[in-house]
Amino acid sequence: MRFGMNLFLWIDTLTDDVLPLLEDVKQMGYDAVEIPVFETDTAKFAAWGKRFDDLGLARTGCVVRGEGDNPMSSDPSVRRKGIDANKIALDCCQAAGVETLVGPYHSALGYFSGRGPTGDEWNWAVESMREVAEHAETCGVNLGLEYLNRFECYLLNCAADMARFCNDVGHPRCKAMYDTFHSHIEEKSVPDAIRLLKDHLIHVHISENDRSTPGTGNVRWAENFDTLHEIGYDNIMVVEAFGLSLENLAAATKIWRRMYPSEMQLAGDALKFMKQEVAKRWK
Repeated sequence: MRFGMNLFLWIDTLTDDVLPLLEDVKQMGYDAVEIPVFETDTAKFAAWGKRFDDLGLARTGCVVRGEGDNPMSSDPSVRRKGIDANKIALDCCQAAGVETLVGPYHSALGYFSGRGPTGDEWNWAVESMREVAEHAETCGVNLGLEYLNRFECYLLNCAADMARFCNDVGHPRCKAMYDTFHSHIEEKSVPDAIRLLKDHLIHVHISENDRSTPGTGNVRWAENFDTLHEIGYDNIMVVEAFGLSLENLAAATKIWRRMYPSEMQLAGDALKFMKQEVAKRWK
């Protein structure tokens, strides 16, 4: 098992200021970092790839789509913007040596129609993602699509939705990720949800129910780790936590209060928690 840290706890753009942080994360014992892929400068990402190599950090990437580039929009021109934006993100991932691009880039984050997805919207999303998956193949990058709770999107809200979507896209690069935060909200049974994703699962977010330090809240951690072990998951677990350091992300994630002493303490405690839980089960 490898352990990673999502950099959204501190940053939403890669700058030289983050280098000391990366050194601290590596020294702490993390194997990987999850980086924002919101820019489109492939040369910049290639330079960062070399820096990550020098530090000995593997990387995954994270991106989202909005209403203006929604891959399941009824407007073909908007769908095209979403497809092309996802392709550019994959180009940046390839340049940086990112192995998997994760996130809810199947549809617009925070946009709602007032009803569930229509048959047309589902088909548009599938068609869009199939084209993106074909581009991912040329880049050598995997897609780790994320289902979100009902308050953040309306296309994919549970593991059953996610498994069906991957099956409908039908491309080997189109994989699923599992997030303990969204599962805690939406799933009737954590074990059943994880089992549904067995054939597609490539990435796991370890995230507490209040988005703070994993292991300190109400997520059913034993069920999560037990079932991930049961299905033979052995790839990467990435801590996803949010705080107040980034104004835009704090507003998007609705974080209004400090829930841990410091970001570095959260990172250290989270790594210790994951390693302890894995050591109990994976031999």
